[in-house]
Amino acid sequence: MTEPTGLPSAIVDAPRTSLTELFKQEPDRLSRLAFEESGILFDFAKTHLDAGLVKAFADLAAQRGLVAKRDALFAGATINVTEGRAAEHSAERGQGSPESVARARGLQARMRALIDAIEAEALGPISHILHVGIGGSALGPELLVDALGRDADRYDVAVVSNVDGAALEEVFQSFDPAATLLVIASKTFTTTETMMNARSVLSWMEEGGVDDPYAQVVALTASPDKAIEWGVDETRVLPFSESVGGRYSLWSSIGFPAALGLGWDAFEDMLEGAAAMDRHFRLAPLEKNAPVIAAFVDQYYSAVRGAETRAVFAYDERLRLLPSYLQQLEMESNGKSVKADGSPVDGPTAAITWGGVGTDAQHAVFQLLHQGTRLVPVEFVAVSEPGHALDDGHHRALLINCFAQGAALMAGKANDDPARAYAGDRPSTTLLIDQLTPARLGALLAFYEHRTFVNAVLLGINPFDQFGVELGKEIAKSIESEGTDRFDASTRALIQRAFG
Repeated sequence: MTEPTGLPSAIVDAPRTSLTELFKQEPDRLSRLAFEESGILFDFAKTHLDAGLVKAFADLAAQRGLVAKRDALFAGATINVTEGRAAEHSAERGQGSPESVARARGLQARMRALIDAIEAEALGPISHILHVGIGGSALGPELLVDALGRDADRYDVAVVSNVDGAALEEVFQSFDPAATLLVIASKTFTTTETMMNARSVLSWMEEGGVDDPYAQVVALTASPDKAIEWGVDETRVLPFSESVGGRYSLWSSIGFPAALGLGWDAFEDMLEGAAAMDRHFRLAPLEKNAPVIAAFVDQYYSAVRGAETRAVFAYDERLRLLPSYLQQLEMESNGKSVKADGSPVDGPTAAITWGGVGTDAQHAVFQLLHQGTRLVPVEFVAVSEPGHALDDGHHRALLINCFAQGAALMAGKANDDPARAYAGDRPSTTLLIDQLTPARLGALLAFYEHRTFVNAVLLGINPFDQFGVELGKEIAKSIESEGTDRFDASTRALIQRAFG
């Protein structure tokens, strides 16, 4: 029997045993639901998955064709059915069809040659990198640079995505136009916000006395002809494949500011770390497969327990941008209402991803997590080795707080005063990374990509299109070109109030 959630009764009607009771009933629970891969400990033991649920979800994954679809993903098959193309981000790290891997390797060699030239000052004495893009063309590079480049002294790197001029002005105040490399990242090379920002940067360069601003421009795009037409010299256009989606593109030339800012060796290590996670996803049995088990957890709480959100807390300042990165990856990929065949979905799709940084978040939102009425599965991401040289007490306090929060969510605490009582039995997952190296970060981000894919397979949707972002863009363009007559009274009034 299939329930309205789209899940079989073996999952929907499974006993709702408490977490503390599950640890008593399953002596081997930790060994089954906590395992290490690529220097990351994945601990799913504080979730309500028991042996029966893992088997039921594995059976469901088999019914939904997970293995075949996973193989199709890595083979470069046309799995992005609505757009009629493959999804080949894994080929950028050497895991894909031989032809696609060879193409990726060739484009990476082109990127490295340009980096070598910039380092040799072929474009002048560059000391600042100003990367303009939006969405996947900005979130990934910014995360990499912020997480791994805090001690780097190679270049000053700034990533600007917002069309709000205040974002650019802040960079202009600290950058020298004569020593700035403008990097334009746009898959189509038509993205409105990105191209407007790029033109403003060129104007700033001209006003700053740069004779030929275009000589300090690099383009990252899947539409190289448009970049050349726009004015970028062909030798400074770094293409990537049309089959690499924006939110999956940091492994391609979109990762250029990280490769230049951190050094090529770091970029290669990141690719290899991601490739190691690719191999784990391809080869590990489902019951010991980190992305697969994580997706089982997601589906259980979303479809069975009615959780509408998923909270991610990075207990490491270097990973402060991870929740924002995951918001796009997960909600743009799986925030759909129809299946890949166009039929309506029969249950909830992507949970709303949100989060923050520990320990700050403990003093802001954890009240709701511990005592609120909404069930929120929590994911803690921590790093064993600190990212600073201060007294070890700082890092020890950080990690103890992380582990204590998971323990408290699960155990709860009774009290005669209901305002001071904690219900407990609230689930959490912990990812503990041994050290935050490029390889480990690559593995972590590849884990999240594959988790998103497994969720999509279980839901029957296509995670590689994003038509939902288009309508607002179209309306914005029509306001500029056609006026406001066709809009509702509220929208017309807002435009009138703002622009007169």
